[in-house]
Amino acid sequence: MSALETVALAALAVLAAALGLRVLYHAVHIAVLRRWLRAPALDKLPVGRGVWEDLLADLHRYLRGRESGEASLERALTRFRAAARALPDGVVILDPENRIEWCNPTAAGQFGIDLRRDAGQVVTNLIRQPDFLAYLRSGRFEQPLTLRAGLSDPVLSVRLIEFGEDRKLLSARDVTAEERLDTMRRDFVANVSHELKTPVTVLSGFVETLADESIELSAAQRHRFLGMMSDQAKRMQRLIEDLLTLSALESDATPADEQPIEMRPFVERLAEEARALSGGRHAVEVAIAQDCRLLGSPRELHSAFSNLVSNAVRYTPEGGTVTLGWRLQDARGAFSVADTGIGIEARHIPRLTERFYRVDSGRSRESGGTGLGLAIVKHALTRHQAVLEVTSELGRGSKFSALFPEARILPAGAAVAAA
Repeated sequence: MSALETVALAALAVLAAALGLRVLYHAVHIAVLRRWLRAPALDKLPVGRGVWEDLLADLHRYLRGRESGEASLERALTRFRAAARALPDGVVILDPENRIEWCNPTAAGQFGIDLRRDAGQVVTNLIRQPDFLAYLRSGRFEQPLTLRAGLSDPVLSVRLIEFGEDRKLLSARDVTAEERLDTMRRDFVANVSHELKTPVTVLSGFVETLADESIELSAAQRHRFLGMMSDQAKRMQRLIEDLLTLSALESDATPADEQPIEMRPFVERLAEEARALSGGRHAVEVAIAQDCRLLGSPRELHSAFSNLVSNAVRYTPEGGTVTLGWRLQDARGAFSVADTGIGIEARHIPRLTERFYRVDSGRSRESGGTGLGLAIVKHALTRHQAVLEVTSELGRGSKFSALFPEARILPAGAAVAAA
């Protein structure tokens, strides 16, 4: 072998050794990296040399950035869930197969969801109304859907909102109060129309009769017709006055003319009005246990108490007794009107303060009632932080009590507020 060949072989051997060391260098680093990848931990990232030092430094920066991004995303998710928990509306997150991923406490109460048990359940397993199933299948979520499970259950307005990768957000708002208010508005309009229809019809008929010169009427007939027209006009006037009173009570939260009211002369004046209304047909008594003053609006309380008094007189047969009382009951003031009248069945008592609610519609109209008196009482007392209590026994009489808080009871004084 020539000297040249020997040099060439030596050079190849050195090159092979260098390449072998280089391969071993990379193999060691790869082995270390693979070992770390089996149980990655950012604080235990391998340390390299040369090109591996730069590569591992880049990897470290990337992982740090990713960890920071995940932490930021986790914080954002935590904030979202905290905000969703505080929402008054229900929120349910659904996956692409409409399975429940998460919900806030409001939705849990609305739909009976327990995340520990129901996470991963298809939402229609829990919300079984056919209308909701059809709404979900339609894929048209521009308008909300109203769900009514039963008469005693809340009415919910639900809406699906698509987001992300085929996920959906189910929003549910309790609209029970709004539905009830709409029903009350419709009933109110219908009741007012009904109450006005009869007097308007009567007046219209008599006006046509009186205007028809071909119909001969005696003086007695004309007098009777005019009397009936006057009664119907007064009925409409009472209805309009009560509607205006009720509207005024509902428009403001508190009375504007509050002042101390001496209760003894206030109640005695109501008793005189009751005697005038009775015309001697009833015994009207006054029972005042304590002399004190009540902080309130004389005008509003007179209107409320007068309604209670006039009801007692109207629904008590001749020869009966109406008793007006004032006393302190557990430091609260209690104004009461008790009668020995016809009484009220227990099933009617919870609804007495509803507008136009009548226990006996025929008898109420004959007695001149508008159906708004106790609604006015309720609103006037509410403005004074007071409540109305009713006890009654059919055929034996009723007792209506207005209970005022201790804060409105003042010691007796010299000043007397005019009602």
